[in-house]
Amino acid sequence: MTESKKRIYGWWAFDWASQPYNTLLLTFIFAPYIAQVLGDGARAQSLWGYSIGAAGLLIAIAAPILGKIADQTGRKLPFIWVFSAFYVIGAWGCWFAAPDGMQIWVVLILFALGLFGMECATIFTNALMPDLAPRAQMGRISGTGWALGYLGGLVAMILMLGFFSENAETGRTLFGLSPAFGLDAAAREGTRAVGPFTALWYVIFMIPFFLWVREPHKPKPHSGPSLGQTMRQALPELARSLKSLRHHPSLLRYLLSSMFYRDALNGLYAFGGIYAAGVLGWSITDIGIFGILAIISGAVAAWIGGKWDDRFGPYQIIWWSVLCLTGLSLLIPFIGRDSLFGLALAESSNLPSLMFYLIGIGIGAAGGIVQSASRHMMLRQADPAAITEHFGLYALAGKATAFLAPFLIAVMTSLTNSQNWGVTPLIMLFLLGLWLLRGVNADPRQHE
Repeated sequence: MTESKKRIYGWWAFDWASQPYNTLLLTFIFAPYIAQVLGDGARAQSLWGYSIGAAGLLIAIAAPILGKIADQTGRKLPFIWVFSAFYVIGAWGCWFAAPDGMQIWVVLILFALGLFGMECATIFTNALMPDLAPRAQMGRISGTGWALGYLGGLVAMILMLGFFSENAETGRTLFGLSPAFGLDAAAREGTRAVGPFTALWYVIFMIPFFLWVREPHKPKPHSGPSLGQTMRQALPELARSLKSLRHHPSLLRYLLSSMFYRDALNGLYAFGGIYAAGVLGWSITDIGIFGILAIISGAVAAWIGGKWDDRFGPYQIIWWSVLCLTGLSLLIPFIGRDSLFGLALAESSNLPSLMFYLIGIGIGAAGGIVQSASRHMMLRQADPAAITEHFGLYALAGKATAFLAPFLIAVMTSLTNSQNWGVTPLIMLFLLGLWLLRGVNADPRQHE
């Protein structure tokens, strides 16, 4: 295997290794478990919203500063090591969410720490993209990475549901087994094991990344600033970078657009499991099967979307994907346990669940495509000389309002005491993202 292929495969390993935090913890297993333990879907949705919103605010503040420091020091891998440790600690902390006497805020703080670590590690990993292959291959590389991430989440989901996560009523896993390693089903240890499982998954599958991925070292002048000086200079220089965005209207417009549509998409992912548990009464096993279908659609779509990306460009891919996500979001509030689009149904009807399955498959597909294309689009918009800083700004754009979707959902849910209407702010965020996308130059550096 050539060194170039090793770098690409190692870079793809990060997507495979890190995805279970989103799949297992943020969406399909741990979030609905919290809803089950609290026994109040609306309260769980509110607490989850405030927790994720707080983590998003912290990421928004830290991300561009960290990117500026990394560009000045010329190093990215040490930051990935540090934030990988946060990922592992935060994921493992989910084990402590025992149904009896759970300290909910301690658990949510640990969860937020891991989420912070995952997002920050992603910034520096994305910034390594330009060194992987020629520019014309970036769409395929990004799309394949997202597809592998979805597949990693899928395999992790099947293992968790089949061997660990127990049904609250039967105490058995999806495969009809008792939780592995003698875990106590009555104490929900099988489901709580999702935390250590996610942490160990990351540790094992990041090995190829740290063995094969290398970064070009920038020679540091003997008279250059120390790390302490670099850190002190980062904030004022970041302020200057933000001010300079007015001279790069396409980049600014894209950052603002992605700020809203990515926030709305993350809101769909973060609250999908809690919504299904609270509104439709699904068990964690039901939600897991739903997740498997959504992940499969996302993996296939991301892989195909990467090829479309190289052919048509990321702009068109993003536009149609966000439009599709907007339409799907409009359907969600009209799905209830015993009603569908305002029509009353028999309590035993499976139509609401079937419709939610179809919507989930659509969101998985469109979400996989838009995330892959967005990463490529940012690469086109960014200045190669400040690649990590600009990916830090991209993370800032993704997290500056990351508190907004969870916060708006939490507030709307509290005001209406309805999970159905609690998710309606996502529609507005998608529409804002589409409106802002109109002024973005699809490839501002094509003539450079």
